[in-house]
Amino acid sequence: MTAKKTKKNAKKQADIGVVGLAVMGENLILNMESKGFTVACFNRTTSKVDDFIQGRAAGKNIVGCHSVKELVAGLKRPRKVMLMVKAGGAVDAFMESVMPYLDKGDIIIDGGNSHFPDSERRMKSCEEKGILFIGTGVSGGEEGALKGPSIMPGGSPRAWRSVRRIFQTISAHTDAGEPCCDWVGSGGAGHFVKMVHNGIEYGDMQMICEAYQLMKDGLGMSNAEMNKVLSRWNRGKLDSYLIEITRDILAYKDEDGQATLDVILDTAGQKGTGKWTAIAALDEGMPLTLIGEAVFARCLSAMKEERVAAAEVLKGPNAKFKGDAKKLLKDLEQALYASKIVSYAQGYQLMRSASDTYGWKLNYGAVALMWRGGCIIRSAFLGKIKEAFDTNPDLTNLLLDPFFKRAMQQAQASWRRVIAQATELGIPMPAMGAALAYFDGYRTARLPANLLQAQRDYFGAHTYERTDKPRGEFFHTNWTGRGGSTASSTYVV
Repeated sequence: MTAKKTKKNAKKQADIGVVGLAVMGENLILNMESKGFTVACFNRTTSKVDDFIQGRAAGKNIVGCHSVKELVAGLKRPRKVMLMVKAGGAVDAFMESVMPYLDKGDIIIDGGNSHFPDSERRMKSCEEKGILFIGTGVSGGEEGALKGPSIMPGGSPRAWRSVRRIFQTISAHTDAGEPCCDWVGSGGAGHFVKMVHNGIEYGDMQMICEAYQLMKDGLGMSNAEMNKVLSRWNRGKLDSYLIEITRDILAYKDEDGQATLDVILDTAGQKGTGKWTAIAALDEGMPLTLIGEAVFARCLSAMKEERVAAAEVLKGPNAKFKGDAKKLLKDLEQALYASKIVSYAQGYQLMRSASDTYGWKLNYGAVALMWRGGCIIRSAFLGKIKEAFDTNPDLTNLLLDPFFKRAMQQAQASWRRVIAQATELGIPMPAMGAALAYFDGYRTARLPANLLQAQRDYFGAHTYERTDKPRGEFFHTNWTGRGGSTASSTYVV
């Protein structure tokens, strides 16, 4: 009897435990189980455990647990506990509750949208106790979690060998069978890469919205007409998940036949990852202008009442589009493509800078591969990014890769026409406009920052470098004749 009971219990030993039965947690568990893994699950509200086990998990190799102690006791060694809970204090609280039941070499995995400095801190705290930590980005939403997400793990390098088979099995795969999951780096690298992914997502969504507004308000197109345009774009170089769902949104109608999109209030929400990306760019001194504008566009949209009042008193141009609509739509496709290239170029520059700062040694081609499938920004376009960094791992900017350099040259005239036309019509294009400004700034050998430095030196004696002297030598001018020769110290933010 005892032997049989022991054998029965041994069969129930789970490969991994998951804490948190919200949308992402439930679907990840079902994904893991469908790939042959036995999963133990726990939720703070234990009635959700019972509902899940009796509902979607019924008859599957999923073990419901009513306490953290029970969850940990039912796991194979090294124990792997994955937290799918809200970022912030909830992660720390659950880690504290799990830690007493773990042994050295066991692994805590944070699969939420945590801020990367928190992952840095948590890894250090865990390793001091002999516990390994993984902070992993998981992208793809409800569908991705169930069918195969993009997974971006980082943290304690020794933990990777214990979770690699599970993560790479449940992740999305490219058409060539490559898993959209690989080790990113130590500390907060995984959550940093996921953060940049989300920032690029903000930018892509905003640019599609700008294209939508130009078609709707500038060209007076119907949802059905825009649906056809997006369908065509999705068969070309803009082929992507976000273009695909936008196409479908434009065609969707309520039960009464009304277009659902037309009755959605124009105020956008955000959970903070785009803001974190912009702040990280400021910390690193990287010009992440497009994503920054996308974040601010959401902030502006939230000022609904102010905008409605302002619309009554602040009047723009009365211009109507009188050109060739088909030609403008072709230009718009090119403008969106060129702006998208800039968004990724800026995102990769930020990752490169942070990789140097934190010693992560990111593999940029591998990052593009992780984003090829399962995630929100997945697109055919990412294959070209992977090729660019595989060809030249030291590529400083995506715009300098031969393929993207040609693409920008081909799109440039169309891009400028679109921004000019939108400006004439009074239609805001903050993200696409910022992308063009960045492109023009990046390709300019001499910017007016010489005047800016003169201004800084004039009012604050902040010094400047000279074109006729070696870099690193700083000078101060007594511009008024009253300032003397004392200069401020030089520093870089």
